Amino acid sequence: MTVLTVSQLNRYVKAVIEEDKRLCDLYIKGEISNFTRHFKSGHCYFSMKDEGGLVKAVMFKSNAGDLRFEPENGMSVLVRAHLGVFERDGAYQLYVTDMQPEGAGAAAVAFEQLKQRLFSKGLFDDAHKKPLPAFPRRIGVVTSQTGAALQDIINVISRRYPVCELLTAHADVQGENAASALVSALKMLDERCDVIIIGRGGGSAEDLRAFNDEALAYAVYEAKTPVVSAVGHEVDYTICDFVADLRAPTPSVAAELVTPSAQELKQRVSGYRDFFSRHAGNLIGSNSQRLQKLRSSPGLSSPRDSILKAQQRLDFFSQSLYNNKILDRFKENLRTKAALLRSLNPAEVLSRGYSIIYHDGKAVSKAALLKPGDKLSLRFCDGYLNAIVLEGTNEDGHKF
Repeated sequence: MTVLTVSQLNRYVKAVIEEDKRLCDLYIKGEISNFTRHFKSGHCYFSMKDEGGLVKAVMFKSNAGDLRFEPENGMSVLVRAHLGVFERDGAYQLYVTDMQPEGAGAAAVAFEQLKQRLFSKGLFDDAHKKPLPAFPRRIGVVTSQTGAALQDIINVISRRYPVCELLTAHADVQGENAASALVSALKMLDERCDVIIIGRGGGSAEDLRAFNDEALAYAVYEAKTPVVSAVGHEVDYTICDFVADLRAPTPSVAAELVTPSAQELKQRVSGYRDFFSRHAGNLIGSNSQRLQKLRSSPGLSSPRDSILKAQQRLDFFSQSLYNNKILDRFKENLRTKAALLRSLNPAEVLSRGYSIIYHDGKAVSKAALLKPGDKLSLRFCDGYLNAIVLEGTNEDGHKF
């Protein structure tokens, strides 16, 4: 009988499984559960399950970093993996090298996940949208210098509003480094222009990938200058479209939205000139009549009389003011005396807790005037009480 250690058994099972070529390149579909992305290592740990079973899986950072979407619990996915054994625990698991969501593509899932995340953080709120200037003096353009989008923008602006200055910042609009190039170009133009157009001509969903970048979304959101997104696709939206202050379906339309029409401005000025030409004579005539009336008014024709009448009114008001001051002094004197009378009124004294003692109908002012057995009448503020003297003491404490 051969006796194996646990480690030897696990090592043997691992060798058997990993030498089986049928288990070296597997495609497994199932539902993700217990998903965890380790914050230090970047590795992803999860399980794949269906109605009848479950298998553990791991996707290392080197492969997880290439994912176009964020795996979530409950998501149905198709993974490419090989089966192996984790020797320490004696458990077999899938080592995943690639993962794709079932149904929608990875790019579509990543787009929807980013869209929902940015929406929940308020990056799409209308309250943060900045208005476009009516008459921009300097317009910035972030796009490829070799693309048709830049020429379309230049042609429209030079035709509609040639008086403004155009600043361009080159950035690749597709490729691995396109998103970071767009962010750098946008930050370079921010606060140097009155409005910025960022965009490109049309293309496939993969071509527009840079405009769905999260870093670019935050750069547009945090820009101090109003930003118009002009990615050349009229039906679909990019993340940049949602975050921008205004979305234009094409670069040419963006150029029209940020500029007034010089021809329309000329027509408006011409209309103002015609209006003033027609109405200036009437305005001057009516003002001349008003001026003539003012000249013939008493204030201008006889200013001395007007001044004398004003002086009389001033004297009258001064006398009235003097009389009012005297009256105020009388009123104040009256209030002072009334307060004094109230303080001397016996009823006022009684209301503060004092009383008047009567004996034989006369008010008693000293205790020595009374003796035990005397009948007294006590007056309070609200009535009388009868009392009999029992005994008395003087200030020295001696009874009398």
